[in-house]
Amino acid sequence: MTRDNYVLLPSGVLAFGNGLEKQNIDDLVKRWQENITNVAFFLILAGSQTAEIEGISAAGSSSASRRYTAVADAELLLTGPKLPKRWPLPPLPAGVSPALISFVASRFLKIKPTIISAGLLQTPPFPHVSLESPDAGPARCLSSGNAMERTRVKHLLDGGFRIGKKLKKSLLLTECVPGGTSTAYAVLSGLGINVNGLISGSHRIPPSELKTKLVNEGLKAAKLNKDPSSVDLMSAVGDPFQPIAVGLLMGARESRQEILLGGGCQMLAVLALALNEIEPELRSEFVSKILIGTTSWLVDESLSSAENRHSFIHLMNLVANHFKVNFLGLASGYRFNESNQKVLRDYEIGYVKEGVGAGALSLLAQIKGLTQKEMIERCDTEVENLFKSNKKNCEGI
Repeated sequence: MTRDNYVLLPSGVLAFGNGLEKQNIDDLVKRWQENITNVAFFLILAGSQTAEIEGISAAGSSSASRRYTAVADAELLLTGPKLPKRWPLPPLPAGVSPALISFVASRFLKIKPTIISAGLLQTPPFPHVSLESPDAGPARCLSSGNAMERTRVKHLLDGGFRIGKKLKKSLLLTECVPGGTSTAYAVLSGLGINVNGLISGSHRIPPSELKTKLVNEGLKAAKLNKDPSSVDLMSAVGDPFQPIAVGLLMGARESRQEILLGGGCQMLAVLALALNEIEPELRSEFVSKILIGTTSWLVDESLSSAENRHSFIHLMNLVANHFKVNFLGLASGYRFNESNQKVLRDYEIGYVKEGVGAGALSLLAQIKGLTQKEMIERCDTEVENLFKSNKKNCEGI
C-alpha cells in the first residue's frame, strides 16, 4: 500500500526514500525484527551554546533549562518516570519529552543504552562514557564560525571510531542535543546542499528564519574552502555529538555492522558528514546497511510551502542525490490521537516530533509486536507516573 512518497507496510511501519523496493524493505525489516535482542544501543548526549539562542529550540522553555535537557532526558530513559530524579525534566512549551516514549519502547524491547556524553555543563549522575575532559564544555554557538577546535573534533571523531570498530553486533545510534537541528542545518549547508525550508525542530513551527540567519552568519565567519572536509565543517558550525556519531558510524561500517540511525535531520547530517569523507565509488556500499529510523510525526510534517510536503523525505532525497546514493528510512506508525493525555496528543499537532531515539525505538517495538493500543496505554500510564512524581518533587517529598 502506497501513501504518496512512502510505502505502508502491514505492521504499520512506513518505509520511505529513493530507490524503494518492496522486497528490500521486507528483508530489512525482517533482519531488524530478528536482531533486536542483539543490538549495541548508544545514546549520545551533547551540548552547544547554539541552544541558548532565544527561540531556537523548544527542548526546554528557557535558555537556562535547555542547558540540562540532555542529562534529564537520559535520566528519564534510564530510570523511568516513577523514580525521583537528580535532573527533573525541564518545562516544555507543549508536549512531553520524547524520552518517555523511548523509555516505554526500550522497556518493552528489554534494551538499555550505553551513554556517551560530551560538552555538557553537568556530570551525568549515571554510568556514561566520556571521550574528553568534562571541563571541555559546550560547543560555541554555530554563528561564531568557530564552534570547536579542530583538535577536539578529531579527538571525538577518533574516539567514536574506535568504539564503532570494536562492535560485534548491529548499531542503534540515538542522540539528545538541544539546538542540534540548527547545527545539522549548518553542516548540510556547508556541504553545498540547499536545505533551506526543510529542517525540522522541536517547535510546532520551526524558526526557519532564525536558523537561516545563524547558519549564514556562521558559514560567512568560518571562511571555509569550497569543498571543506567534514572536520573543518564540524569545527566551524557543528556540535560535539556530530564527530562522535560520525566516528561511530564509520567504525561500525568498517566492522561490517548493520546500522539504524535513530532520529531525523541530525542523523541525516551525520550520514552526510561520513559520506563526505568516503571515496565516491565506495559510498553505495557504505550506505547499503544503513537505515534512518524516525517517527511518523516527522515524516508527515510539511514545512514552508505546498512543494515541501513531507519535508523530511525531500531532505533525505536531497542528501542522497547529492552523494549519488540510495538510502531508506523507516518510521514507526504509532499515533496518539486516542491518548487520554494532552501532552501526548500534542505530538499530533506538531510539537516535539522526535528525539532521544523515540522513532527508532518505537519502530523496533512495533515490528516486534507492540500494538498501537498497547503503546498508547503504556505511554498514558507513564505520563500519569511522571505527573505524580513531579507533584511529589514539588511537595518536597
